[in-house]
Amino acid sequence: MKKLSLTIGLLTCAWIAIGQNLYYNKGIPYGKNNKAGDHVKVNGIRMYYEIYGEGKPLVLLHGNGGSIAGFANVIPKLSQSFKVVAIDSRCHGQSGCSKDLNYEMMASDVNALLDKLGIDSAYMWGHSDGGIVGLIMGYQYPVKVKRLVTSGANVLPDETALEPVIVDLMKNYTAIPDTMMQKRIRLMVEHPHIDFAQLGKINAPVMIVSGDRDAVLLEHSIRIFRSIPNSNLCILPASTHFVNTEKPNLMLFWLNEFFTKKFTKPSTVDWAIKVAEEMGLKK
Repeated sequence: MKKLSLTIGLLTCAWIAIGQNLYYNKGIPYGKNNKAGDHVKVNGIRMYYEIYGEGKPLVLLHGNGGSIAGFANVIPKLSQSFKVVAIDSRCHGQSGCSKDLNYEMMASDVNALLDKLGIDSAYMWGHSDGGIVGLIMGYQYPVKVKRLVTSGANVLPDETALEPVIVDLMKNYTAIPDTMMQKRIRLMVEHPHIDFAQLGKINAPVMIVSGDRDAVLLEHSIRIFRSIPNSNLCILPASTHFVNTEKPNLMLFWLNEFFTKKFTKPSTVDWAIKVAEEMGLKK
């Protein structure tokens, strides 16, 4: 049983780490680029970030077990249009760690970092855990969030939000020898616990992205979408949790559409009512 638990824990660890760091640009060592990176002290840790390009700031927030390197396949394109601020979250990459770890702390870190960098508000794209942090930013630090894209984000850690098999796998995290990876997976097992009513306080436009075969249940992503007043929903076909590595061109297309075009939330119902009225029909 102990050997089985260890195997399951290691598989869970590998699933997360491989998915987040699948791409690494050979020309630029994203995540370890001293020319673009620096550390800033925030909330008792040294937080690492890298900046690429010029223009309106776009903050990139990676997923659990990942780092800036997980965005290596999209940063070159994004930095042609935006000032990309890629961040290593607390207890990840080159950023410092702490005894306690939760998503509220990580959101506070991002807020403090933006203050240090003199960035009043920014576009944000958070993947997985990064998306959770982005949602928290949306209602706790609303001024900082101009627009937000989340991919594969959940607001609960249980079977109502995630595939049950994955929930069961992660519960065996104590069998993983690597204590840091234990800490990160424990974060996902115990957190987040975001009330859907909190999402209703997010005023910024938000696009919820999910793979059609995501680790996050489609029903959960739809509920998140319906809970946010100014939101759009994007389901990418033939995709798992790792949409940024599996469908980078689609992600880049929708990021550009969402961040550079006027935000709209058209209604088929409104259209139908208008047409019905023109035809002399009443509700």
